[in-house]
Amino acid sequence: MTDTLKVACAQLTSTTDIAENIEISSELIREAHGQGAQLIGLPEVVNLVQRSRRKSAEVVKTEDEETSLKAYRELAAELGVWLHTGSLVIKLMDDERNVNRSFLIDDKGAIAATYDKIHMFDVDLENGVSFRESKAFKPGDRAVVAETPWCGLGMTVCYDVRFAYLYRALAKAGASVLMVPAAFTRQTGQAHWHILLQARAIETGCFVVAPAQCGDHEDGRETYGHSLIVAPWGEILADGGEEPGVVMAELDFSRIDKARGMVPALSHDRDFAPPAPLGLRAAGE
Repeated sequence: MTDTLKVACAQLTSTTDIAENIEISSELIREAHGQGAQLIGLPEVVNLVQRSRRKSAEVVKTEDEETSLKAYRELAAELGVWLHTGSLVIKLMDDERNVNRSFLIDDKGAIAATYDKIHMFDVDLENGVSFRESKAFKPGDRAVVAETPWCGLGMTVCYDVRFAYLYRALAKAGASVLMVPAAFTRQTGQAHWHILLQARAIETGCFVVAPAQCGDHEDGRETYGHSLIVAPWGEILADGGEEPGVVMAELDFSRIDKARGMVPALSHDRDFAPPAPLGLRAAGE
């Protein structure tokens, strides 16, 4: 393990064309590598932003056939960098839905870890836009902390960020860096994105690295951008703004011990009985 890590977030506006997305994201990966990044993160659904399940089904491939995964593995090996793919839309053979899967690729091009997004974004927003992610994606059922040369890396995706207990579990399992690739909607991003990521960093005493989709997408989706790198005390080290590009920061792991030493909340958890639901309490049960 080393004391520092240069990490980069690649921010882009993914399209409905997988080949185009590979080209755009690969250019950003090369740019980040040129700036000295050792670990590079991509946003959620970086290979395909497509609301239409019918159109998605026409182009989505299984993990073994996915061209973007092959391209990222080759690029990681060529550049000698670790690459977190954000997440890819992957076809399943045993389910009519796809899976929203993250891949951590090492500097030799090998897959070091995978994670399937656990929490599904099923909401109706005030602007009339509805999302039913559970209809398109099969949720994952396991949390993942991957080992890297620098630290333990906790893997999450987008909507997971609203479930604080997941991040505490990752930190307690040895994570020092929490990955939160996202395609946050513009409406929810403006309201909650920065606050949620800073809260997850503060609660766990971890660095948070959150590469994001940005802009107006071909399928009509509008994403917030603002890829963030957040320190364990909650300071924002880098903010990608609203346009495609690369943001970087150097993570000094001594800041983790300092933050956790000042507020050792991870070691103060206690078991407790949950409250009775109000309806049952009113009924005398």
